[in-house]
Amino acid sequence: MALNEALLPEFDAEMANTRKTLERVPTAKFSWKPHERSGTMGWLANHLADVPEWAVYTLQQESLDMAPNGVAPTPPPPPKTTQELLAKFDKNVAAARELLAKASDAEMHKTWSLQSNGATIIAMPRLACLRTWVMNHGIHHRAQLGVYLRLNSIAVPAIYGPSADEGAM
Repeated sequence: MALNEALLPEFDAEMANTRKTLERVPTAKFSWKPHERSGTMGWLANHLADVPEWAVYTLQQESLDMAPNGVAPTPPPPPKTTQELLAKFDKNVAAARELLAKASDAEMHKTWSLQSNGATIIAMPRLACLRTWVMNHGIHHRAQLGVYLRLNSIAVPAIYGPSADEGAM
């Protein structure tokens, strides 16, 4: 089995679970945060919507420089509503899935690097990058968002089995 064929079912399942979580984020709670050192719910949800786009960078480019010539690019404005957030996420997931479905084993084994001002921060095979910086990173932040939801008495969706809000524990 090709590497991309092995990864696609998990990618699809994780993206579906992430979308279920993002659907619960109310626009009215975008500015809420659990602690002064924490990001807002809107920031965290936007970050989760961005994570699938990292698969696009990983599969289309050999590297990504976060601060070319020492200057970080200006990010686009964040979504203002839950609907905009979901549209952004869906667009990123579709683009990532399309590229992943076409990726050969040879492409998956090529080294990809993250750089800042031309200096390499990390370098790893694309497959490892997809697992670590896309899949696992998204799972990590989705769990954080689940805590944000719980602290706001918003039902947490079932992910790998029933949640306390959806089905018996």
